[in-house]
Amino acid sequence: MRILSRSDVQRAITMVQAIEAMREAFAELATGEADVPARTAVPIAPHDAVALFMPARLSGVPALGGKIVSVHPRNRAAGLPTIHALVVLIDDATGRPIAVLEAGYLTALRTGAGVGLATDCLARPDARVLACFGAGAQAETQIEAVCAVRPIERVWVQSRSEESARRFVERMRGRAGVPESLEIARSAREALAEADVVCTATSSRTPVLDGRDLRPGTHVNAIGAFTTETREVDDETVRRARIVVDSRPACLAEAGDLVIPWNRGLIGGPETWTELGAIVLGRAPGRTSADEVTFFKSVGNAAQDLAAASVVLREAERQGLGLEISLLM
Repeated sequence: MRILSRSDVQRAITMVQAIEAMREAFAELATGEADVPARTAVPIAPHDAVALFMPARLSGVPALGGKIVSVHPRNRAAGLPTIHALVVLIDDATGRPIAVLEAGYLTALRTGAGVGLATDCLARPDARVLACFGAGAQAETQIEAVCAVRPIERVWVQSRSEESARRFVERMRGRAGVPESLEIARSAREALAEADVVCTATSSRTPVLDGRDLRPGTHVNAIGAFTTETREVDDETVRRARIVVDSRPACLAEAGDLVIPWNRGLIGGPETWTELGAIVLGRAPGRTSADEVTFFKSVGNAAQDLAAASVVLREAERQGLGLEISLLM
């Protein structure tokens, strides 16, 4: 069995490879070939945290995958990551465990790659300005992914903490594919004033932007909120937009960004939401006009983890990364 650390995972896969892996994962989700049971959430009430257990199988991957991820928002105050995760890969022919991967980075990578795929399908081809709400690990891969699929020339960063935004900008400067122009927005309105693409990657439980400030033709990606009681975008954003989701059942169960306005009768139900995989397969159109506002909501899916992890394992074996151990010794 191969054990892969965070640095091994980072060395093994590029954002472009991850985006292509997401293309395959979402296609299988749309055709029904993917076997992805509903994830199980175990609340950890004393610590205001949650642990998630997420299995998956894809027909194009010769392994079963399972991810365990913990989300501890209070860790931020202690200077610790809010998300810790592991992915285990099991040979589907024999049941033999073949790999364990650190999945904190993998989770951020596959989430960013899913956004990159959605942006490639839905954002205007001439999109030049990105507004990113949030300044954590998820926000990093959102920016990297959008910059991988569109010629972004300027990024606006908006965070509740100006200090965290400043540190974030310093971390992002010099990243491959990320423009030199990284600006800190003093308000959500300032961040949206020029934006062609918007990403929300926050831990906020309430909307971080006003949909009235979105310019015609803007594409919005929302990945932070993952319960039916929390959301990052307001009613006006989804009311104005064409809605695309990673998975209709998953978003119905977990996406407050959509469930809240739907329950208020402000938007159509799940039957009106387009799944990203349908666009990938050509069963549904991407952007339909230059002025169309599009909205992609992702709550995350174990198929994404498995697709990305399989690429990581393949490349790690080719490059000789990680530690090989025998479980039978």
